Amino acid sequence: MDRALSSAVAREPACVDVLVPTYRRRCALAMTLVALAGQTLSRLRVVISDQTDDAGPHTHAETAAALRILDARGYTVDVHRHLPRRGMAEQRQFLLDCCTAPYALYLDDDVVLEPDLIARMLRAIEQARCGFVGSAVIGLSYRDDVRPHQQAIEWWEGEVQPELVRPDTPAWARHHLHSAANLYHVQRALGLTAATQRLYKVAWVGGCVLYDAAGLRAAGGFRFWRELPQVHCGEEVLAQLRVMARFGGAGLIPSGAYHLELPTTLPDREVDAPRVLGIDGAGTVREGAAT
Repeated sequence: MDRALSSAVAREPACVDVLVPTYRRRCALAMTLVALAGQTLSRLRVVISDQTDDAGPHTHAETAAALRILDARGYTVDVHRHLPRRGMAEQRQFLLDCCTAPYALYLDDDVVLEPDLIARMLRAIEQARCGFVGSAVIGLSYRDDVRPHQQAIEWWEGEVQPELVRPDTPAWARHHLHSAANLYHVQRALGLTAATQRLYKVAWVGGCVLYDAAGLRAAGGFRFWRELPQVHCGEEVLAQLRVMARFGGAGLIPSGAYHLELPTTLPDREVDAPRVLGIDGAGTVREGAAT
């Protein structure tokens, strides 16, 4: 059964819908939601798509408490039981179909955000007028694991432009910057703050990505889910590659997203969407922005 929390107080329409797919992660989801309750950007709606087989994590005490906190803080929260499971791409498309705000933040259920992050991401995407801005997740267990060979960063100088990035090309190697705590080390070495944040070139960003919702839909969204078996991975990578090819995309540094570093709920990685389907189904690279 779908469930919505809302107080009697009239609320402004959200400028960002936070879309959270979840499966069997009641404690992690609670941490993610409590961090959302502390965001400085108030015009948020939280949409949760729960595919847990039993009653679902939102019925447990930890997550139920987090939902009440969000409601008390003035956020609209919609919780959907979305079954049967048809794979992550279909789960993400369902969330996109629920989105009514101009911007859609896909947030994994094991990521904790700094209080000002969504406001910073919104400012960045509005200024850049591109298809997405991502805040790569940092694994703080690697805080003392410094990897200079994985810390190359390519800045966006001027406007963010469309890019055609394919697997195993030189641009694909950018993903190493998002491993472990590499981004954390780079932002500390450069002394970057919220006031001096910058955009950089990416292959893709996992876990915390703010899309121009119209641009994501124009690039096909996740409608390719029907072309994949139920068990697959890389669905958000493929969607980002298609958005980036049409409207451009960027990473935001400093990041304010931290990974809880739990075991994946998708251990079978054999069917990788960008390698199976490719990015050309969304059309050719063109000039212009999503907004």
